[in-house]
Amino acid sequence: MISRRAWLARLPGLGAGLALAALGGCGTQSAPVGGPSLTVVTAPLSTSLVTAQGTWAVAVMGGSAASHNNFWQLFLRPTGATRWSLVTPEGVADNGGLVAAGGAGGTSLLVGFRPSQGLAFSPLAASSDAGRNWTPGLLDADLAEVPDALAVGASGQALALLHDGSIEEAPTAAAATAGNWSRLTTLGGLAASAPGRACGLAGVEAVSFGVNGTPMAAGSCVRRGVAGVFAESGGTWQAAGPVLPAAFGGDQVQVLGLASAPGGTTAALMAAGTHLAAAWSDGVGGSGWTVSAPLAAPAGTVKASGFGPAGSVWVLLGGGRAEVISGTGGAWQALPAVPAGTQALARMAGGGWEALAVARATFTVWQLGAAPATGGSWVRVQLITVPIEYGSSG
Repeated sequence: MISRRAWLARLPGLGAGLALAALGGCGTQSAPVGGPSLTVVTAPLSTSLVTAQGTWAVAVMGGSAASHNNFWQLFLRPTGATRWSLVTPEGVADNGGLVAAGGAGGTSLLVGFRPSQGLAFSPLAASSDAGRNWTPGLLDADLAEVPDALAVGASGQALALLHDGSIEEAPTAAAATAGNWSRLTTLGGLAASAPGRACGLAGVEAVSFGVNGTPMAAGSCVRRGVAGVFAESGGTWQAAGPVLPAAFGGDQVQVLGLASAPGGTTAALMAAGTHLAAAWSDGVGGSGWTVSAPLAAPAGTVKASGFGPAGSVWVLLGGGRAEVISGTGGAWQALPAVPAGTQALARMAGGGWEALAVARATFTVWQLGAAPATGGSWVRVQLITVPIEYGSSG
């Protein structure tokens, strides 16, 4: 496992003061809210996302996490290409998980390594050439264990959600990789704001950027019938979530994910731990929301979720069940049962879907045509064998 000092030695331009300023321990989210209790559900780290460079996927491979033989990997299908490749940044243990973010319309990807095995900070890596080369970076704190713990705006500004619910910001991509982060807010501060009190904020699960680069955060609300989406402007947080339809009026709502795109913001919502919905905003600070019809998803069945182009949303549920929405304002559509080991879905350029499955060191790509409702089946189109060094992190 790489040490903090060894990782810092790779970073150009960092001074000795930063190299010696360690943050100790890992916090947990705890907001000062009252009222009925809420069990916060977080989405697994396995996911996919789309940037100008292509479609990226995060998956865990190898063996037992208890034996430190779980190794998180990053894959890319470049824009205009049909095949995937392994592009995981090298040089740091990734047993704790990976999170990735790319700006809406931007040309770079930022990857964060969650701490593991006593590491108390999160190494970063950035690429502007589709993962061929990576610039090492640093977040001198521990990233939250959610897929949307990092966000990159169109101009390169970045947000990072920490394990204790605090949010850090960096003004540019260069500042982010150089370790020049500053505190935007804490969980307690956001919960104590007017919209935080109105929601009864219990935790933050995602960060993103809205239209015009507005910083956004989303989480779980104790108050029923409120979606906890917030936008920051001039140091003040404002409520930016959708007005929920009557079907959600009596439910506690959590935001499982938040994604930015050139045309607006997409959110994945969970109500009462039993139903999912997608929501889309085309306005500044989360205005102009459209909310999908609810999808039944019994407690504990959400295995992974993610976002694709044009406002598409996907979720993997228990028993091989997969549900997708193909674009903004759409309705949920059931896909055929996904292949064993599927960890994520990815939207294809022609309108179909790919299932990305893992069996120890083998990454398998399965494709489903653009009309799954007609009874199509998954077709295996690619195998990637990943060099896993079992025992190297024990």
